[in-house]
Amino acid sequence: MDSDLDIARAATIEPIEEIAWKLSIPIEDIMHFGSGIAKVKWSAIKARLSKPQGNLILVTSVNPTPFGEGKTVTTIGLSQALNRYGAKAVCAIREPSMGPVFGIKGGAAGGGFSQVLPMEEINLHFTGDLHAVTSAHNLLSTLLDNHIKHGNDLQIDPLRLTWPRVIDLNDRALRNVTVGKGGAANGYVREDRFDITAASEVMAILVLASDYKDLRNRLGDIVVGQDTAGNPVRAEQLEAPGSMALLLRQAFLPNLVQTLEKDPAFIHGGPFANIAHGNSSIIADRLALSCADYVVTEAGFGSDMGAEKFMHIKVATSGRAPDCVVMNVTIRSMKLHGGAFGDIGGRRQTLEEMSQENVEAVKAGAKTNLDRHVRNMLQFGVPVIVSINKFHSDTQAEIDVLRLVALESGAKDAIVFDGHARGGIGGLELAKAVIGASEEHIAAGRPFTPLFEKDAPLAEKALKVVTHIYGGAGINIHSKAHRQLTQINKWGYGNLPICMAKSQYSFSHDPHLLGAPSGFEVPIKEFRLNAGAGFVVAVLGDIMTMPGLPKRPAAADMDMDENGNLTGIFS
Repeated sequence: MDSDLDIARAATIEPIEEIAWKLSIPIEDIMHFGSGIAKVKWSAIKARLSKPQGNLILVTSVNPTPFGEGKTVTTIGLSQALNRYGAKAVCAIREPSMGPVFGIKGGAAGGGFSQVLPMEEINLHFTGDLHAVTSAHNLLSTLLDNHIKHGNDLQIDPLRLTWPRVIDLNDRALRNVTVGKGGAANGYVREDRFDITAASEVMAILVLASDYKDLRNRLGDIVVGQDTAGNPVRAEQLEAPGSMALLLRQAFLPNLVQTLEKDPAFIHGGPFANIAHGNSSIIADRLALSCADYVVTEAGFGSDMGAEKFMHIKVATSGRAPDCVVMNVTIRSMKLHGGAFGDIGGRRQTLEEMSQENVEAVKAGAKTNLDRHVRNMLQFGVPVIVSINKFHSDTQAEIDVLRLVALESGAKDAIVFDGHARGGIGGLELAKAVIGASEEHIAAGRPFTPLFEKDAPLAEKALKVVTHIYGGAGINIHSKAHRQLTQINKWGYGNLPICMAKSQYSFSHDPHLLGAPSGFEVPIKEFRLNAGAGFVVAVLGDIMTMPGLPKRPAAADMDMDENGNLTGIFS
């Protein structure tokens, strides 16, 4: 089979106005970024938000291997399959970050015959949204330091600043830095840190805001630190949100592209699911739902990460729960969680290791990891369809045992999905199952049950996630986190949603605890207030909000030829 890049380059890209027309969006309502990319104008979005809304399908996954398990492939392929089945469907996914692109995981445009196009542009600079988020975030950092330099009228305590800087790269050397060195002309010397842009609160604000006014207000609500009296200092006090909003004006508009089969696709926003809330924008979902019968969106990493945050953060803001959950799983991930490769969570296996048949390991992984993921999602009252993302090395015996365990776990169905090799045709059975499950859910009144009350205390929410989603025994709030929680409660933010930042490779905070571990205690080392985004981040274990590169990053194999063509990328 050809590489993803070869398949993408062989495809014919339709003019984007023709793709927009499939959603009844005329050419005057889009802003072109080349022939195959556009943004939808705000006036057109506003005009459509009051229209009847379609059905929302959430694609999630088991705890992944470091390669990823093809969740984006499933999302795009299912959207293509629904269109082939006769429904009007569109996918709504996140934008790639250059950190993973040049690091270990690669791009986020799907793969094989379930891709979005133009793949090369999408995986690199795209429409500049992540650059805009980076600039807006760092503008606030600049204005904060500048205020302190020029008199500090707000009496900001330089030792109590919480606002970092960001960059859209994996750079471990920037996790802890010292700024302001070189004398009084350069400000004041203090400790600082860089996060990756995907973990920025500005990114979260961009994807959770409902309109421009909400975007501007949320930017003003950002808390950057405290003053010498212990009161929170907000971006509004620094007169920052207006200029930040200017930088985000176009970035707030959803991006329209196409799948390999020339179906519409929205790509907007890019928060990671392990260190942020991991979902694409609410405004893209709403626009898509007003244009299609089915909108297929994805939540990052496993269901313990992105899907849990979808249910408790995104739904709380958007008011729209999914009508069906598709649980993506692979044979190789079940081998990992079933012990076939030993205790190596977070380390790459070789292709030879992953290709060896091991029915018992698949069964053991499914009875632990997959079983818990399925049962966790069923707690929310939404039907679950298991999608077995097929690889050429999978054997029928492995598929059969995985499907049997999935049904025993409570999944409404378990379907082999072959969208990577066959595109939409390879997902027709999955499309049929999703339509049936969604229709039954709608007929039942769309029941949806969060795990806790919206106004429950932060510690109670964290404990509920640990015990009801992760399978842990409890939480251990470290002294620093306890002080931060006390401050957050004092300032009146103690009932915000909780956003757990942890390893994506395990239900626990420890990437080496594979399968479905239990009895463990989760250490909460920090609570970080994201008042503008409207949630509090709990930092668990040793998770870093600035990733690092592997020993041999993907960037080492990339190049450009004399004609400007990319080589060694996404292949």
